[in-house]
Order: sequence, then C-alpha cells, then structure tokens
Amino acid sequence: MSELNRRDFLRKSALWGTGGALLAGGFPALLAACSKDKSADTTAAAAAETTAAAANTTAAAAADTTAAAIAADTTAAAKQAADMGKMSLRLSWIKNSEFAGSYTADSKGYYKGQGFSEVELISGGPSAQPMEVDVASGKALFGISSPDITAAAIAKGAELIIVGVQYQKNPFCVMSLASKPVKTPEEMYGKKFGLQAANQVVWDAFVKASGIDDSKINKVPAQFDPQPLVNGETDTWFSFVTNEPNTLKVKGVDTYNFLLADFGYPLVSEVYFCTKDTLANKRDVVKAFLKAEILGWRDVYADPTAAGKITADVYGKDLGLDGAEQKLEVDSENLLIWTDETKANGIFTLSDELAAKNIETLAKAGLTITKEQLFDMSVINEIYAEAPEWKIPPA
Repeated sequence: MSELNRRDFLRKSALWGTGGALLAGGFPALLAACSKDKSADTTAAAAAETTAAAANTTAAAAADTTAAAIAADTTAAAKQAADMGKMSLRLSWIKNSEFAGSYTADSKGYYKGQGFSEVELISGGPSAQPMEVDVASGKALFGISSPDITAAAIAKGAELIIVGVQYQKNPFCVMSLASKPVKTPEEMYGKKFGLQAANQVVWDAFVKASGIDDSKINKVPAQFDPQPLVNGETDTWFSFVTNEPNTLKVKGVDTYNFLLADFGYPLVSEVYFCTKDTLANKRDVVKAFLKAEILGWRDVYADPTAAGKITADVYGKDLGLDGAEQKLEVDSENLLIWTDETKANGIFTLSDELAAKNIETLAKAGLTITKEQLFDMSVINEIYAEAPEWKIPPA
C-alpha cells in the first residue's frame, strides 16, 4: 500500500459530516565572535571549549536525573494504577512511523504501566472510515486526526474534543531539489509547481492565509510520485515534509523544503481527541493515555533508529516498509513535535497563542468554532504541573 495517497485520504476524511461544506469554503486543511589578535582567539576558543564542556556535563547530568525521575514515576504508577480497562486508539493512517510513539508505548508496556489491561491500535487507511466516526461511535476510545477534520465533525454535532497536539507545525511543505532550491513562496513566482488535485484545497487555504499572488505560479497537475521533480518537469512539488522528501533521500536525491507553517499557515496536526463524555467522566483514563504517549514519544526522540526499526519490522511488517526511510520519517516527525515551545512546556501542549491562530485560520475557511469548543488542554497541562521534569527533552 502506497503511503503517497495520504493527502487524498485526509482530504476525503474532511468531508465527513459536512457535506463538503468545509472544502467548499476553500480549506481542509511555518559566537559569532570577533577577535583582535591570535592570542585573543586562542583564549576565546579555550573559554568556549570549557563552557561547552561544562554545559554538556550539566545537560547530561540533568538528562540522567530526569530519566531516573521518570523511570521512578513510571514504576510507581505501574504499582498503583487502577484498572483502566481497554485502551483503543484509532490511527489516522496505515501503521507507518507516524505512530512510532504509540508502538513504543505498547511494546515497552507504558500503556499497561498506566493501568490499561488491553491495548488496541486500530489502523487507518484509504478504505477506513474517518477517525471521528470511530471515536464518536465508541469503536475507539481515542483518535488521531487534524483540527480541520475534527472541527468539521464538531460543527455537524459530534461531541468531540482535542486533548493533545503532536505536530506543532503543519507537515505540508513545498519541496524543490537541493541543487535548485526554492526557499520562499515568492521564489515560486514564474516557476512550475507540481500540485495534486486532492491538495488543491490545502493550497488555496495557504494562499488565502499567506496573501501570496497565486496567479504568478505556474501550477502543473500532478500525482503523488515526485519523480517529475527529479526529472526537471517541475521546479517545486507539494508534499508532506515527513514523506516525499525522505522517499527521495533514500534514493540519493537531496531536497530543500519550506513548511507552509513558516509562511502564514499555523494549523497544527496529528491531534489526540476523544469524546467530551470521556474527558468529563473518565479524566483519569485520558490522563493515563497521554502519559503513556508522552513516554513513548520521549523514547522515539532519544532513539529514532529503534523507532524506525520497530515500525518496519513489527507494527508495519506487512506493508513492505523500508526501515531506513522510516527512520528518516521519524527524524522529520521529531522536528514537528519537539519545537522550542514544547521543549519548554512539554510535548502535546498547545499555547494559547497558537490555539488562537488555529481558530483564526479555520474562520478564514468559513468554519466558525471557538477555542473552548475545539481544544481542552487541561489534562496535558495537569500532567506537567505534577511532573515538570517530564518537560525536559531526553538526552
């Protein structure tokens, strides 16, 4: 099964419950030091080395302390955890590295350590019904989606709420060859742009949000295989930063990619959601789930190679995935999850500022929803308030 149909699947999912209204609105879903003489250079270099060494030692010690504290907390939780019953998570796509943190949480017993007696990771894919349907109907306890799709379901009456955010930056990007890099939207003017029909609504939303002059870009109808870019038939290509660039990289083709998120498209992605009833009446279950996910993704950050391997060899073994490519995809995902903001506040958090930007972006598409109707970060914030050491990135 090709991963390259991912965007088409997401766009079709956005139709759930809205009769295409969201798409019709144009939216589905960015030392230095100067010296005066050689002696000063030498002194500065020595001082810098000493400072760096001290910083590295301090960071390593802090990481060791944090790891020990988290291990102790996890062990204590395993001993004291109440029976949370079955944990079922509906994935938004096939079992590729996109969900490596969940595989790690499962394989290392983090879910069961938080009290879940049974774990089910439900695969998505092009033939699967939308994630929101599975969660709203009770087939799955939690789901992974994107705010535009979840918001569309809520607008239609689904009692759902987002409780955590993985990707702080949207994964859509414009890809070009590293030998002929296109670094900004304006540099696309006068150039050929490979754009898939399924992604037209995403591009239209970006154009509206960023204010670029779309008429100056020569859009070329495209599929998902980026070979035309390699062949020189186009100058740029629309893609997921976690996907096509890594597909080409394992083939020896280097690319330059700029994220839409860096140019006025702030929509987050890979959000955790559940029903409002689950959050209200099973808050401890939501908390246990998020803690297990945090532990899993911390391990992915610390060892992306292992995450790529377990994806290709175990959870996605029937998909014919390439382990090297899966590792590269994990590297890309880590950059979307571990931003300066989440390194300070903890992964899966969402700042008020970024939440407001998401609501504003949705409104530009004609979907009116409040922050309170879409996001509830109270549980994830509570986790970090109780265990602030969990905010610190692993070494």
